[in-house]
Amino acid sequence: MSNSMGIASAFVLSSLFLSPVVMAEESQTFVAHNAARSAAFEEHQIEMTAKAAQDSQPPQTSSIQVQEDS
Repeated sequence: MSNSMGIASAFVLSSLFLSPVVMAEESQTFVAHNAARSAAFEEHQIEMTAKAAQDSQPPQTSSIQVQEDS
């Protein structure tokens, strides 16, 4: 009997601890912060992709030839 009471109390305590997390996911502030994080991550991914593409290109050489003074 005490074992089942222990399991039931653990279940009740865990649900009390997790309920603020569940409520936070439904709040407008949480949704706004999550959207901002997602946008920042997307922007960072675009920047890193552009930088990787730029780094993979061979360096361009100048087509201007230096004239020697004689």
